[in-house]
Amino acid sequence: MSRVVVIGAGLGGLGAALRLQGAGHDVTVLEQRATPGGRAAQLIDRGFTWDLGPSLVTMPWVLEETFAAGGLDFHREVTLRELDPFYRIFWAGEDRHLDFVRDREAMREQLAGFSAADAGRFDDYMAAMGRIYEDGILGAGRREFASLGQLAAFTPKMVRLGAALPLHLATSRFFKDPRLREAFSFHSLFIGGDPFRVPAIYGALVYLQFLDGVWYADGGVHSIVTAMAGALDVRCDSGVERIETHAGRVRAVWTHGGERHDADVVVANNDVLDIPRLLGHPAPRRPLRPTMSCFLLYLGTDRRFEKLLHHTLLVGDGYRDFIADVTRRGQLARTFSTYVHAPNRTEPGMADGHGDSLCFLLPVPNLRGRVDWAREGDTLRDRLVADLEQTFGLTGLDASIAVEHRMDPRDFAERYGAVDGNAFALEPTLHQSAALRPPNRDKRVAGLYRVGGGTHPGAGIPGVLLGAEVTAGLVAADTSRARARV
Repeated sequence: MSRVVVIGAGLGGLGAALRLQGAGHDVTVLEQRATPGGRAAQLIDRGFTWDLGPSLVTMPWVLEETFAAGGLDFHREVTLRELDPFYRIFWAGEDRHLDFVRDREAMREQLAGFSAADAGRFDDYMAAMGRIYEDGILGAGRREFASLGQLAAFTPKMVRLGAALPLHLATSRFFKDPRLREAFSFHSLFIGGDPFRVPAIYGALVYLQFLDGVWYADGGVHSIVTAMAGALDVRCDSGVERIETHAGRVRAVWTHGGERHDADVVVANNDVLDIPRLLGHPAPRRPLRPTMSCFLLYLGTDRRFEKLLHHTLLVGDGYRDFIADVTRRGQLARTFSTYVHAPNRTEPGMADGHGDSLCFLLPVPNLRGRVDWAREGDTLRDRLVADLEQTFGLTGLDASIAVEHRMDPRDFAERYGAVDGNAFALEPTLHQSAALRPPNRDKRVAGLYRVGGGTHPGAGIPGVLLGAEVTAGLVAADTSRARARV
């Protein structure tokens, strides 16, 4: 039995900890904040509840398998409710909207309202994304991807499937209406990816939603965190200062409070870009690019805004320029495209009385950008609320606000230790994917492993939990070999 220290009680760290504890290891989780969850934290104020981070549950079987590996029955611990429609999309200046619904025939009818020809290509699109899902998400996402040789063997198949093309370009091969091209390629934004630059492998995020559904966990995503953490030894208010090594192997983890935790294995779920600092190592020679950040408004209102579903996307004019401003130019965009989460559509108790519990997520540049947040934060808040009222018909939103909280890139840096205030770890470009991403097993320090959005296979709830499976498997294989040598 190995002594395992997991740094960070985010979903990836908790998933790895559950699997390793279930395999018989002695596991301690060190979390810098007062409660577990990392970016999947929760805020409660005056009768309103908000998930601060992820809000969309897909691939529920990944959660089932993770809980089972730790000796838990997921459905005894957490109640899931299927959402249908998955979400609704509005475009600026349009009275109509597009609902993503699970039934394929009903979805074709939705698409036909924009383009009959594009509706006829929906099945071909889903078939193409299904092949990418099987080989790219399931085939590659559940195994280690640590060598360029593995990448070289994997790449030709992805090229044949069109998975290496930019996502928006690949989507444009099937859909001609510009709104439908946007509707079928925006999903990469949920993991910090620019749809005009990330590989089309991320188009499989659409396919898996139709395959396994889109779900809501009663109590919010944080209820999943609570169930996972409850089965583990999680030490909160225990921020890590450094990882102690000797002769190229981990020996212990030290907290800011001066506590030393002996470790045969360390699983780092903190920001992958910050791991070298904990080791006292220089930054990697190949610079890695963090994702964009987010400006988030958490609003508790005294009235309901009925046009919003549980999940709603509001797409402004100049969508392509908006994305470029955020991800490449490092500046605030002229127009806004926003994701809205309204959990009380499914669970009324998430909002007080007859109001709404609303989270508005606006992608913004990270701290490498040219934004003075101390000066521009209030102005951006007012611009965003005005845009929601005037462009998307949420009339009276500002006047209805009873409770308000916000986050910007500075909060991501301060609360989560996110380098440059990134919101989704490393940008999932072609040059930062698979074997070109920091591997699940450290190549220089024995006993050090990674988990979370910055390592393979990537961000998002399914991504970090599949990564936890890969990492736990590597620990099991390595410890078995070590025992065999004794």
